[in-house]
Amino acid sequence: MKLIECVPNFSEGRDRSVIDAIVAAIDSIDGVEVLDVDPGEATNRTVVTFVGSPEAVEEAALAGMAKAAELIDMRRHHGAHPRMGATDVCPFVPLEDATMDDAVEVARRVARRAGEELGIPVYLYEYAAPEGRRSLADVRRGEYEGLADREDAPDFGPRFDARAGATAVGARRFLIAYNVNLNTKDRRLAHRIAQAIRTLGTPVRDTEGKVVKDEEGKTVFTPGRFEEVKAVGWYIDEYERAQVSINLTDYTVSPIHEVFDACVEEAAKLGLRVTGSEIVGLVPLEAMLMAGDHYLRAQGATTGVPESERVRTAIVSLGLEELGPFDPDDKIVEYRFRRPAPLGTMSLAGFADMVSEGTPTPGGGSVAAAVGALGAALTSMVAALTHAKKGMEDRREAMETLGRRAQESKDRLLRAVDDDAEAFEEVLAAVRMPKKTDAEREARDAAMAEANRRATLVPLEVMEAAVEVLGLAKEAVEGGNPSAITDAAVAAECAATAVEGASMNVRINLRDLGDAPEIRERHDRALARARELLPEI
Repeated sequence: MKLIECVPNFSEGRDRSVIDAIVAAIDSIDGVEVLDVDPGEATNRTVVTFVGSPEAVEEAALAGMAKAAELIDMRRHHGAHPRMGATDVCPFVPLEDATMDDAVEVARRVARRAGEELGIPVYLYEYAAPEGRRSLADVRRGEYEGLADREDAPDFGPRFDARAGATAVGARRFLIAYNVNLNTKDRRLAHRIAQAIRTLGTPVRDTEGKVVKDEEGKTVFTPGRFEEVKAVGWYIDEYERAQVSINLTDYTVSPIHEVFDACVEEAAKLGLRVTGSEIVGLVPLEAMLMAGDHYLRAQGATTGVPESERVRTAIVSLGLEELGPFDPDDKIVEYRFRRPAPLGTMSLAGFADMVSEGTPTPGGGSVAAAVGALGAALTSMVAALTHAKKGMEDRREAMETLGRRAQESKDRLLRAVDDDAEAFEEVLAAVRMPKKTDAEREARDAAMAEANRRATLVPLEVMEAAVEVLGLAKEAVEGGNPSAITDAAVAAECAATAVEGASMNVRINLRDLGDAPEIRERHDRALARARELLPEI
């Protein structure tokens, strides 16, 4: 599922009733979750963070902007932070399965609709800007007081709105607020490390130690080691130590683990040690997985392990628990949005007990998905054993790739354990809908059609995922550790069973779905491929 984060900044940080009304408008949209509300009295500004599907986030952003324009009058606004509108800035950030192009599309749709439907002047910035990246500082120059006299027209909406001001709408990467801990209280030493790693770099000094200025009187800098990195050194009374305080403005350009390792190197030059680090606020899952994979590979270990192990490796290697607990469910933004998966995370004994009870769910569809997930798990196990096997070093790269793909299939099938049960519950809920009037019967028929379609698509997706596992198991049989060949064969049998079991559910649900040639074609193709692969294994 594609996830987009939105972090609008509203020009009200003191009146709680206004803040609550704006947040309520955002939260009223189905499919979004508000993760954080951070008001500032001195800045008279509130930062709201929420995530959801692209469509839901678009609607929630517009709902928040509309409420802010209704309740905030910029003619009476004062605060310490630069600002130009009731909704001052509204950035969109791509998260799980979403790309920057997805974020740009949402940003531009919101900008257009805010201009047309809400009558708010909108300026696009960063990746959403029509002619290349334009910084927020450039868009916001002159602030609210300079809007009426600006020469450049907004990208959407009227030239000026005295009450609502103007809004900067953009698409950007996730900003990671990150601090590296040092075994010193000396802020100056921390700042020297910050200068070495940050994009801005270190001021150039002449032979007398004076800072060199250019012709315009500006300080000349020697660039630092990384792009998209801002950093300073500071001392924190609470921790009784100095830190390198870092903003990673694009972790795909300068990954968190590379910056951490650079801090370790620069600290050693000054006779210091890095003792750990901390993430302030939330962090994207991708950044944590990139770090975990980096440190696993440094150990010569495979990255074809469960996602939780990759995350745990990042936590330990970066020392993220030195100053306090690091709970992935609380700190990783995608985990905050993920819906519970009670069946997929249940113990084997608990799942078997629940299946054995006299309830329709979980049933055969969930069991088929679970069996397929076990096949994927076994395939990953064989890949990991082969990766570590002495004398099979030439297979390491292939086995790491095989293990990663098997882990992805395992996670997909585990999600389907819950998806199948939920899909059947939706069918039952539709059946129970009232049908006394024509309107009720029409609503019930529509709900049943949608529920039956989902109840067919879930096992179809299980079939397709299990066919992929079959192919991976075949690779494990042919190229894996010979000592684990029977494990790979059992994996193949599990995957084949998942395909056959899910196929029965697809076929029986197709009777209620009516004409669905695309679904039938996908089903027949998956079933034929599975029956072709198994004898080869």
